[in-house]
Amino acid sequence: MAHAAVDLLDSISEFCRRAGMAESTFGRRAVNDGKFVARLRDGARITPETLERVSVFLTSQGVEAPVAPRELMQLLRVGGTPRLETKTANAEGAPSRNFRFFDNRQKYLLFVNTCSEKEMVARRVDLELAHLHPEPPAVRVFDAGMGDGTVLTRVMREMHRRLPTLPFYVVGKEISLEDTRLCLDKMADRFHEHPATALVVTNMYYTEAPWLAPKALSAATSLVWHEVALTGSTAAEFSEQIEALEPFLAKVWQAKHSPKTGNPVYERPVALVIYRDDYRFLLDDVIPRQGQARADYDIVIASQPYRARVPVEFKATKVIAPLVRALRPGGRLLGIHSCGRDPGMEIIRKIWPGEDPFKTSRHDILRAVRAVLGRDARRYNFNAYADQRAEFRYAMHTLPTEIAAGIGTSTLLAAWNAAVYVAQIDDERLAVELGSRRYIDATREVLQAHGSLWFLDESYVISRKRG
Repeated sequence: MAHAAVDLLDSISEFCRRAGMAESTFGRRAVNDGKFVARLRDGARITPETLERVSVFLTSQGVEAPVAPRELMQLLRVGGTPRLETKTANAEGAPSRNFRFFDNRQKYLLFVNTCSEKEMVARRVDLELAHLHPEPPAVRVFDAGMGDGTVLTRVMREMHRRLPTLPFYVVGKEISLEDTRLCLDKMADRFHEHPATALVVTNMYYTEAPWLAPKALSAATSLVWHEVALTGSTAAEFSEQIEALEPFLAKVWQAKHSPKTGNPVYERPVALVIYRDDYRFLLDDVIPRQGQARADYDIVIASQPYRARVPVEFKATKVIAPLVRALRPGGRLLGIHSCGRDPGMEIIRKIWPGEDPFKTSRHDILRAVRAVLGRDARRYNFNAYADQRAEFRYAMHTLPTEIAAGIGTSTLLAAWNAAVYVAQIDDERLAVELGSRRYIDATREVLQAHGSLWFLDESYVISRKRG
């Protein structure tokens, strides 16, 4: 490739600078994606088809595009036939380095707002709250995948109903800046209804976040520890002060991609501690101090904390086992992940017949975690439960009249998006299918056969013995 050293991103940036055009505008005009340039900056790679669309746009503006930029997806040869490098796990089962599914905000937000998973997960967590045995000075909760905060805020509402007079210590882990903003936006009402709340939001790893302490020396020395004492007494006042944190978050909540796994990782570890100033005295033993924070959680919420396709050993070693070690005596970890066997997978297999993303069951997870814990496993109870209790289903929101002979295009697209989101289908395979109508026909057939679209999650509980 004669021009392999040329960056497409540099060409786009130079064009936008000269034309006075915003990069989001360029993305919309060139490929109908306002976040296209931002994804390139995050390390995304593009298909030849996308490069052609960008090149056509640049050429129409009198700019020559790179022939083979660094951002172009590599070509592999299999049996003499060139093909695009896939983004799924390799032969050894290692996580894909270029898997960018969870970075796609449109897919995520469309799924969250059209399906009831968050609501059903929160209800499942509520069942575990009845088994809590909190001890002074606070009820301690850790959310291992805070997301946009929908589940966490629902759980905090239920906690207030059950335990209205006890202080709450809540820690949420989230690597996404946008999700962090969305979650904090929901918290003003929580501070108003339950003022004795100390909230911590962090971007650290699963092995660090429960203790709010980075393990690597370089990360520990760059730790950003920021406390916010909210003043006033109304949700409106709290909301204004939380919104004022956006410039701070934009500056410190930066992520990059791991060269080993491709997962997003923090550039600098951050711990954002928020509480009401008028409750500082009451929360003195609850508010964490830098270098002195402890775990000892009453409940850990681990809803979809890992990708379906990564090996079970990775899930147990890097995610679940560290969270289990963060439990206090009597504490409970609730794990939840997708398990397939639903109409959503029927849609997927009509397009990719051999697709099987959900190879790890709750039983596999519990066995692997027990092995990782070794002798310490005797301190815990491992509860897989029967399917009737462990599994629960959630659905896409539709009206009965929508699933009829003439299903609307928007409903079909929302259903397709939900199916590929849950199955974690990579963008490159999706791009191939979007050129045909097969996916629309497949989605329509499944919706008409079942009268709705629903999915199955399964749950498990690991509790620490009190004795």
